[in-house]
Amino acid sequence: MGTVDVDRSDPEYRAWLKEAVRKVQADANRSADTHLLRFPLPEEWGIDLYLKDESTHPTGSLKHRLARSLFLYGLCNGWIRPGKPVIEASSGSTAVSEAYFAKLIGVPFIAVMPRTTSPEKCRLIEFHGGQCHFVDDSRKMYEESASLAAESGGHYMDQFTYAERATDWRGNNNIAESIYQQLRLERYPEPTWIVATAGTGGTSATIARYVHYLQHDTRVCVPDPENSCFFDGWTRNDPNASSDCGSRIEGIGRPRMEPSFVPGAIDRMMKVPDAASVAAVRALERAIGRKAGGSTGTGLWSAFKLIAEMVEQGERGSVVTLLCDPGDRYLDKYYSDSWLEEQGLDIAPYTEAIDGFLATGTLTG
Repeated sequence: MGTVDVDRSDPEYRAWLKEAVRKVQADANRSADTHLLRFPLPEEWGIDLYLKDESTHPTGSLKHRLARSLFLYGLCNGWIRPGKPVIEASSGSTAVSEAYFAKLIGVPFIAVMPRTTSPEKCRLIEFHGGQCHFVDDSRKMYEESASLAAESGGHYMDQFTYAERATDWRGNNNIAESIYQQLRLERYPEPTWIVATAGTGGTSATIARYVHYLQHDTRVCVPDPENSCFFDGWTRNDPNASSDCGSRIEGIGRPRMEPSFVPGAIDRMMKVPDAASVAAVRALERAIGRKAGGSTGTGLWSAFKLIAEMVEQGERGSVVTLLCDPGDRYLDKYYSDSWLEEQGLDIAPYTEAIDGFLATGTLTG
């Protein structure tokens, strides 16, 4: 038989694709790196605590890095097409960032998210030209997103599957490489611990893989909030672990073990009470004058626990955690005493524990 030849070259699409990729890469090129902030600790401890301030990205959160990677991944795979919507299952911050990139390349964007998502995040999604599509049960976000993509001919981005593979964990200015570059002139340039909370699990996977690849001695700790299954799945080696309800700490914690969560790459996990997360994020404001979201508090509480261990053992070194997004998105939640009362959260014991820790180096709870 003769040669069978099917040529699907589309010059018009390729021209659009080249321009879309250029626009996304240009966004990274004109964006400065995010700051590494010092949290004040007693000098005699010989321990430095840093927060990687991801709130300074153009869309105000750690998810800006992820959204950029996901868009490049989807574009280069031929999944994102001109005029067709991008759809994402998201509790808010990823959707804000993806709406920004969708607008940048000129495609529609639909965010499928829980009805309880903060109004400020919804406003930001719509500000960037996105559409909010709500579900009453956060566990239904995945199938609803896939259904909308099938109906519209669009692309379901699926951050929970592709987050760990869309980012180049070997370097290419990922968050781990950035942290080590910024620490190189500090007194402890190789951190003892890096703390990374998990929503998709992509950030912790990127950091842990980079640490292993560069043969650093740094260990990676992933704190998990209440109503999330990651901790249980990790401790029991159970890929089918699940939770019956969604996390109160927006952006982290999941009701199922997400494909982008890589349990074998991380060294340690902590189950953090939600009240401790809120107490920690308020302590952050008292210490450095910055409001941050609840996920930052979850990571900060775990960093305090790790530092307390180091103090007890007479160990010196550095610890890095993340400032994931700004607190002005959560004024009606983590900075609202009435919301805490509605949720039955008492942060007083944890606030006292943090104050005691900063004075003595001992942390209980």
